[in-house]
Amino acid sequence: MQHPIPSSRLAGIDFMADAHEVARQLIGTVLLVDGVGGLIAETEAYDREDPASHSHGGPRPRNAAMFGPPAHAYVYRSYGIHWCVNFVCREAGHGAGVLIRALQPLQGLDRMRQRRGLDDERLLCAGPGRVAQALGITRELDGRPLSAPPFELLPADTAHEVAVGVRIGISKAVDVPWRFGLAHSRYLSKPFR
Repeated sequence: MQHPIPSSRLAGIDFMADAHEVARQLIGTVLLVDGVGGLIAETEAYDREDPASHSHGGPRPRNAAMFGPPAHAYVYRSYGIHWCVNFVCREAGHGAGVLIRALQPLQGLDRMRQRRGLDDERLLCAGPGRVAQALGITRELDGRPLSAPPFELLPADTAHEVAVGVRIGISKAVDVPWRFGLAHSRYLSKPFR
């Protein structure tokens, strides 16, 4: 008899762990949304104690999903322009998540190209706004479980060398080394130093 996967464990990752641990473990897993997606190549971790985190000021209507159960999506709009997706970690009420910064496209490239309006495979998912646009992620997926359609999160098929660096595109806590990436990947939003 097969038992359902607990909501806090998915693709071999324990989403009850600290955000920086989950962010590292997500590198090399495969994210699909309605069958479109690829290998997670870059992530960033955020926690409620972190002044750069959306959860730092406590729960509000906009960030409510980040305080929800682990292994769920937190979708928000960045600068009022781009949708971005985070994976919620830790226990409900804590307020931690992992921003998906870049993917190596694997499935549904034609749909990604159509959504993004460009052909260059390297630029389809190189940045958190590009990831959401290429995969068709919008606010309607906010709070949805990663263990149910349209999401599919598959374990890494092999061990990957992980690069570590400081987060980018933020103005607070800029020296925190919570950015993780697939070492030497050409699909990163920005190279590691």
